[in-house]
Amino acid sequence: MKPDSTAVPASRFSLAIYLLFTSALYFTLTRLALMAWFSAEANLGLADIVQIMLRGWTYDLVFYAYLALLPSLYLLLMPERWWHSRVNAWLVHAMVFISIYGLGFIAVAEWLFWEEFSVRFNFIAVDYLVYRREVTDNINESYPLPLLLSGILIVSIPVYVFLRPRLKKVLQTRESFSHRLAMFIVVALTATAGIALLDQDLRQFSGNNYQNELAGNGPYQFFAAFRNNELDYEQFYATIDDLEASRRLKDEVRESNSQFVKKGPYQILRHIDNPGEEKHLNIMLITVESLSARYLGVFGHRKHRTPNLDKLAQESLFFTNFYATGTRTTRGLEAITLSIPPTPGRSIVKRLGHESNMWSLGNVLAEKGYDVRFLYGGRGYFDNMNAFFSGNGYQVIDQSSVPDEDMIFTNAWGMSDEDLYRQAIKAADKSWAAGRPFLQQIMTTSNHRPYTYPNGRIDTPSGTGRGGAVKYTDWAIGDFLSKARKKPWFKDTLFVIVADHCASSAGKVDLPLKKYHIPLFIYAPEHLEPARVEKLSSQIDLAPTLLALLNMDYDSMFFGRNIFTTPVSKERALIGNYQKLGLYQPGRMSILAPKKEIILQKNPESDNPQVSVLQEPDDFSRKNIAYYQGANHIYKHGLNAWKQSPSP
Repeated sequence: MKPDSTAVPASRFSLAIYLLFTSALYFTLTRLALMAWFSAEANLGLADIVQIMLRGWTYDLVFYAYLALLPSLYLLLMPERWWHSRVNAWLVHAMVFISIYGLGFIAVAEWLFWEEFSVRFNFIAVDYLVYRREVTDNINESYPLPLLLSGILIVSIPVYVFLRPRLKKVLQTRESFSHRLAMFIVVALTATAGIALLDQDLRQFSGNNYQNELAGNGPYQFFAAFRNNELDYEQFYATIDDLEASRRLKDEVRESNSQFVKKGPYQILRHIDNPGEEKHLNIMLITVESLSARYLGVFGHRKHRTPNLDKLAQESLFFTNFYATGTRTTRGLEAITLSIPPTPGRSIVKRLGHESNMWSLGNVLAEKGYDVRFLYGGRGYFDNMNAFFSGNGYQVIDQSSVPDEDMIFTNAWGMSDEDLYRQAIKAADKSWAAGRPFLQQIMTTSNHRPYTYPNGRIDTPSGTGRGGAVKYTDWAIGDFLSKARKKPWFKDTLFVIVADHCASSAGKVDLPLKKYHIPLFIYAPEHLEPARVEKLSSQIDLAPTLLALLNMDYDSMFFGRNIFTTPVSKERALIGNYQKLGLYQPGRMSILAPKKEIILQKNPESDNPQVSVLQEPDDFSRKNIAYYQGANHIYKHGLNAWKQSPSP
């Protein structure tokens, strides 16, 4: 007897199976279409096709298991009465149609992404979410978006119509909880096994990168990119021979008072011999949220929002030609702490499991007997800051470790700047009482949306915009220095004030130079004569410069140099974002971009620099490649791991 084709399915989890096969169909058709399009480049034989399909189906299954976990929980927990209700029927049909449309959207997005980058989704796709406005504008201008979305809808309707009668039958099922639980366990175990056993290595089976990419699953790799937080430099960026890159990099970091300790490619470990008697001065290193140079009166701002900082510029070593390495807080913290250029993808601070035990300013000073602390106005789990700093030699003090009664004002980002500075003074008092020098690396939050701060501090009402937040930031710094001057440790302390990044980074060109210009002050009236320092430098140069001011001898894996002794020919700034990696020298900027593209800006200081794309790297671009190729290799292979080894 033939089975009854109208029979009601035995389990409501049949719904998950129908969607599994639908997903498998979409993913398979996408893979086959890409395979056909790039068959020549992929150089496919029958065995290669079998490998690609089997490995690809594995990724497809695991991604679907991830995606099905929440709906499967719904299928498990919904009681029979609700399951057979009209409202549930509407929800199930809507969920299925949205899933079908979503699969079509993913297929089209993968096709367009591959068309541009010849790979599945990766961290560039994650970056598209970070720069949502710029990317949305680009997509609207580059593709017939209404036509594409309408086309997805037209394809989705017949697929839904095909599944509709099957959905009706699934909604008629009656099933015991124990049976539903068994089905849910199968889905959960599949997802768990995928998390535990599957990684990106499964698709790395061929020397042909097209084959490896075809074996992947775009959505799986998208979420893996969130977890890995980086782009493969060698795959996406221009490279030169490793020996040449190593030679050029060593030439860039070499100083007259340095001696390399190890031989071999990218071995930049060197001993720095700073002349003079070593000084164990305290360091208060304040990193100010989003303090663009253009906000300061000393740089020409006419609204007089920074009277304290403008006055401080006359009393400090004031650096007028100083640049942030990136566009996010974690980039600034990474550069200041590790003295390393911005590697592609997210900052090292946010790379879970790979952010610790590196050559840091904190580790160097802790070895010198310093109390080393990181103080943050917010909760340090944000952006993985607690793990990064505690793993690189710092004690962490953040909002979660401060009693509520010690904070007079908080907002979504954390305690006000004045509350944070109060905690810094308390910690400094503790170190002074113990007879120990200290490094306190402070990260503020008040100069950030929603721009709120305690009432009565300035004449601009709280929450009215960036202008008020800048003015309050300046007031809080002035108040902090006023209180610090009354402390016994003040006269032997370097006060360092620097921005993490500028308030905005978008511009007409890649890496608009003016959007990276930030102030740097080093203030110690008992030890430093005020001066205006016009040498070109960036955040990676801060740590070596501070250690040089203290006449400290130390071993270094830093990429930065002492700003004061850098010859004019070696002055440069390294700046970047998640994708673009730049080297700036007066009159020119070399930019490395994905797809191994090399861009040259002439006169980047102007509002309209001349932009060209190089077919082959010139000498200046080869120097740029050496920096970033070297940084990638050193970080990837752990060559900058912190080691308590004596100098020769």
